[in-house]
Amino acid sequence: MGNTEQNLAAAFAGESQASRKYLFFAEKAETEGLPQIARLFRAASEAETVHARNHLRVIKGIEDTSSNLKAAISGEQHEFSSMYPDFIEQARKEGQERAELSFQSANAVEKIHHSLFQKALNDVGLGMKIEEKPYFVCQVCGNTVLEVPDNCPICNAPRTSFKKVD
Repeated sequence: MGNTEQNLAAAFAGESQASRKYLFFAEKAETEGLPQIARLFRAASEAETVHARNHLRVIKGIEDTSSNLKAAISGEQHEFSSMYPDFIEQARKEGQERAELSFQSANAVEKIHHSLFQKALNDVGLGMKIEEKPYFVCQVCGNTVLEVPDNCPICNAPRTSFKKVD
């Protein structure tokens, strides 16, 4: 990969991170009674998303759905089998309990995402008609499910902690 390709990948990562960060900043501004500042953060987040999408398109990071599912499966596999276990161990060694817990819950959810993406890829590969129904995401740990449990099996949050995603 040449320097320009590396720069595009780095720019994609930076723009993506900025977009998410600005959404969290907007939430904080809302709680502080500053709706116009929240709008500014959301607008900037949307602009950063446009930049990220443009960079990803240039490096041909968006393909057909089967290829995208395979990329997602590979990414999730890396996260739960290599990245997060290393992060968990490092946090444990450093006595960073909050970081360790954050990494552990993310690691558990990445395994779920991997399974969901794998099932979707299998269904697409078999030419199955995929039933349309919402997913629900725990707003405490990110657990992703099709049916809301009474309590999240990962973080034990109540069912009211799940947000519907259509």
